Amino acid sequence: MTNETMITVRQTARPDGFPTPGLFSFTESPLPAPEPGTALVENLLWSVDPYHREAMDGDFLWTLGSPMEGRTLGRVLDSRDPALRPGDLVLHRKGWRTHSVVARAEVRPVPDFGPGVPLAAHLSILGGTGLSAYVGLTRIARLQPGEDLFVSAAAGGVGTAAGRFARLLGAGRIVGSAGSARKVAHLTGRIGFDAAFDYHDGPVAELLTKAAPGGVDTVLDGVGGDHLEAAIGSLRDHGRIAWVGAVAQYHSLATPPPAPRNLFDLVEKSGRLEGFLVRNHMDAQEELYDFAVEHLRSGRLEPDVTVVEGFEHIVTAFLGMLRGENTGKMLVAQEGLES
Repeated sequence: MTNETMITVRQTARPDGFPTPGLFSFTESPLPAPEPGTALVENLLWSVDPYHREAMDGDFLWTLGSPMEGRTLGRVLDSRDPALRPGDLVLHRKGWRTHSVVARAEVRPVPDFGPGVPLAAHLSILGGTGLSAYVGLTRIARLQPGEDLFVSAAAGGVGTAAGRFARLLGAGRIVGSAGSARKVAHLTGRIGFDAAFDYHDGPVAELLTKAAPGGVDTVLDGVGGDHLEAAIGSLRDHGRIAWVGAVAQYHSLATPPPAPRNLFDLVEKSGRLEGFLVRNHMDAQEELYDFAVEHLRSGRLEPDVTVVEGFEHIVTAFLGMLRGENTGKMLVAQEGLES
């Protein structure tokens, strides 16, 4: 690629089970010129997310052969809109390409919060990932000081953010599940979880009962399947479950895992299970900034990220994230970028 060209990633076929690199193509084209009312953005940081796997199965986000979609941070290179000035840093969703042409309504300025708030924070703990955790805890599960919490997929981007936020919100005992002994150690040694378990070590319900023998008041679940069933089983009376995803079924939509067998327990416990999409809670973004930025500046809060350098590795990073190779949020950075 030269300074006069751009590279775009497209999905070329639907996956059958776990995705493979052959389902993606990298195409090179001349660098586009912005039309009136738009700006050309050089992308610097790309987010690869679990929901991208679900998007691969249908046309609601990714149409075969079209440029793919994803959260991205970039710098304006050329503009034909006075509100978008060269050098401005912006957030947008026209990712999976080295450059994007965007309109003012499609971008959000990157706030300058000063030292202690790296660029990577805007696509992790201050971005959609952190917002999912914050909304799940405060608006859906309504975590109260002293309440005990279970977080599934706790070593991922949403899970690590939830653990750190919950500690700052005054949670009682925080328990998480993860996919390896290394991640379990990371949760208890670095993130602030009181206990964690590797879900490969036995039935999840038994592992959760051992880690939280007295049960839990609140749950943030991004897995579904046996994790959701275990969460219902451990829920105390009047407990709340915020359901943010279902990773357990992303690779097997034709034969998804069975629904929890103990759903009726929610009636007996007067419990609540509520799913949510973070895009319906964008009004909480400023609230998240007010909560998190001061803790980032003080060092009490850290962005948990795994950064893969080089846009050419974006597919590798995406597949690695699906395999659980990351701790915290998986990001791809332009080569040499200090994020």
